[in-house]
Amino acid sequence: MAPKAAVKKQTTKEKNKEFIPRIVAFACNWCSYAGADNAGVNRMQHNPNFRIIRTMCSGRVTPGFVIKALKLGADGVLVSGCHFGDCHYIFGNYKAVEQFEKTKALVRTLGLDEKRVRLEWVSAAEGPRWAEIIDDFVKQITELGPSPLRQNERH
Repeated sequence: MAPKAAVKKQTTKEKNKEFIPRIVAFACNWCSYAGADNAGVNRMQHNPNFRIIRTMCSGRVTPGFVIKALKLGADGVLVSGCHFGDCHYIFGNYKAVEQFEKTKALVRTLGLDEKRVRLEWVSAAEGPRWAEIIDDFVKQITELGPSPLRQNERH
């Protein structure tokens, strides 16, 4: 039998080093998706652990979309839209703020850390900002670990 000192329990930090997060990013068609494309076209290095879903407007992303993404295995969800004053639908990003506040309340009600969801503004010219946001969010979710809502892994 091994002495107690020789038996080392795996810490949360060590477990999270093995963990590869799944991130879903909802990006508005006019600014954020173009910003993500800008990052890719300019070959900016950023973490590849996300899947992007193009939406016509960030104001269209409802709490239901975010919760469904979490339920289907996402460890974190990013909603990204145009800067205030640049929305092609005039007030879409203001609607996104309203929707996101509802989303955060729902996430808290479900007992999840609200750091698992994030709202950001990225313009079409901000490829470097997109890369920075993705890297930062992936790091944040990695520190939090897998989502408690994540269903059994499918092989």
